[in-house]
Amino acid sequence: MKKIISRSPEKYRGIFLILTLALMTVIFVLSAQDADRSANTSSFLTRIMVKLMAKDYDSLPLAQQQEIWDKASFIVRKLAHFSIYTALGFCASFTAGKRKLLTVKSLGVLIFGFLYAASDEFHQHFVPGRSCEFRDMMIDTGGVTVGMIVSLIFMVIIAHFASKRRKS
Repeated sequence: MKKIISRSPEKYRGIFLILTLALMTVIFVLSAQDADRSANTSSFLTRIMVKLMAKDYDSLPLAQQQEIWDKASFIVRKLAHFSIYTALGFCASFTAGKRKLLTVKSLGVLIFGFLYAASDEFHQHFVPGRSCEFRDMMIDTGGVTVGMIVSLIFMVIIAHFASKRRKS
């Protein structure tokens, strides 16, 4: 029984590798959208945020509406960067396997996330209307870091329950 439990996380690493590659593909596809298409992709969430930020939005002067829209759009876009890279960090971390926070494998996950974020921003430099921004690369890397930390917390919880299960 002990060998089955200790090997079971290994079989999930393959699933997380597939999820990591799928997220990388989604990020690449989203980054390949030109500025207009990218704005359309985020406009649905921006509309929701605008309604939350200013309930009287429709009755405001156009200049004020534009200011609110721009702020909401900025927040939505940056949260989108952070969120998808958090998911990437989570999956990449599980792909790297069980470990502690301050290990070479954890550093590898962070370096992987940073390099993918850098390549993503470099890719956007060649897409019409898009730009390569260091700030976005740092937001992305922050997302990877949070995702990795959350995955490590999950690993500790899973190990705790597995240990309890083995004892009983």
